[in-house]
Amino acid sequence: MKEEKKILSALRGEAVWPPPVWLMRQAGRYLPEYREVRAKTGSFLGMAMTPEIACEITLQPIQRYGFDAAVLFSDILTVPMALGLEVVFDEGKGPRVVLDGKEEGKGLETQPKAWGETLAPVYDSIKLVKSKLDGKTALLGFAGGPWTLASYMAKGAGGDDQRAAKLWGYRDPEGFAKFLAVIAECVAFHLIRQIKSGADAVQIFDSWAGSLTAETFDQWVIAPTRHIVQRVRGMCPNVPIIGFPRATSLQGYERYARETGVTAVSVDTIAPIKWASGFAAQVPVQGNLDPIALIAGGAALTTATDRILEAMRGKPFIFNLGHGVLPPTPPEHVAELVARVRAAK
Repeated sequence: MKEEKKILSALRGEAVWPPPVWLMRQAGRYLPEYREVRAKTGSFLGMAMTPEIACEITLQPIQRYGFDAAVLFSDILTVPMALGLEVVFDEGKGPRVVLDGKEEGKGLETQPKAWGETLAPVYDSIKLVKSKLDGKTALLGFAGGPWTLASYMAKGAGGDDQRAAKLWGYRDPEGFAKFLAVIAECVAFHLIRQIKSGADAVQIFDSWAGSLTAETFDQWVIAPTRHIVQRVRGMCPNVPIIGFPRATSLQGYERYARETGVTAVSVDTIAPIKWASGFAAQVPVQGNLDPIALIAGGAALTTATDRILEAMRGKPFIFNLGHGVLPPTPPEHVAELVARVRAAK
């Protein structure tokens, strides 16, 4: 029988030891080889939507560190692109969505055929990466959560308080719910197509879930995510789905796991690791090293890593960060982290 990839075993509830390890944003600006490619191509979106380049960048951290999973080099804002919006990445300022008369969800593209045409380069990238991975390394696809995408699409850019989306949701709950439903359907389509193209598992990033009340978290995060999970499971019943409702409350994480039906939950840095150890009895857990500790290196990194490993021994667990690798991270610190996790006894 073919040996299952370590990360898939953990996602199916096994206490794999040492735990599998990968890092959110493991392919990116902290790597000199990434910066070399970026200098030649210039455009972030151009790289993400060119299969050969996206494949090269996806594989860079695998070749350097041997992570247990490759995560596709792409972006959560490909879904707004599929919905008919222009996405622009301004150097030094981050991404923005050009609304151009499509405020409050007016004139969105709702046809799956058109979604597939826009997003075809992403699926081609997955096929290409899959053809180059060995049998031990899993391939992860992903998409943004509806609430986080709605926050971009309501304002046209990211923001700490997500004011435009919240105001829309409070003032027009029915209209906002319909908007989230359209996004959720496109996200489900996108995840299914990634799986059909070769992704072994997928992750839903709801990066701004922590800004919500308990009630709006239920309405704007849990409900649309439940729909996505049901749609994906209907087409790909055996493929794991990781949910990441970043920075929500501990009770929010527990409700999210229970009510969305995701396979596993990624937890952020502020979630206590002792709590996460108990939470792993409910669902496999992924996380949650502080990305700043990874920058710091030395004793801080060793202590933080060992604390997580000690707490999660004997649990279905995937070692990761509480968010993504930050650009100032020394590549040698990532190598030290991987070696420390792999040496866990």
